[in-house]
Amino acid sequence: MNRYSKLSLLALSLAAVSSISNAADDTTARQPASHKPYAGEKLAKNAKISMADARTIALKAHPGKITDEELEKEKGGSGLRYSFDIKNPKGTQEVGVDAKTGMILENKLEGPHPD
Repeated sequence: MNRYSKLSLLALSLAAVSSISNAADDTTARQPASHKPYAGEKLAKNAKISMADARTIALKAHPGKITDEELEKEKGGSGLRYSFDIKNPKGTQEVGVDAKTGMILENKLEGPHPD
């Protein structure tokens, strides 16, 4: 095999690998990099407030680091709420945000035996 043929074969191989790699990247590119599944995500179609907006609301009510988040059906408000556990030096605060109105439904320090 001459040098030209070897280079052509190498270029063709690289193009094929690149194409396969791009196809794999395309499937993950459809989902935002910041999106992580959360408990109750299937209920999101019924929410008017997004998880991202609910996080912002919860962190304004109680600054810290979110350690757990979920969307759940629960009494109070519209019946659909985002629930966040937010940790700071004083402990872990549970903050509930109504998924339809964005109102704070709960903002309390979690006890020693959280739900």
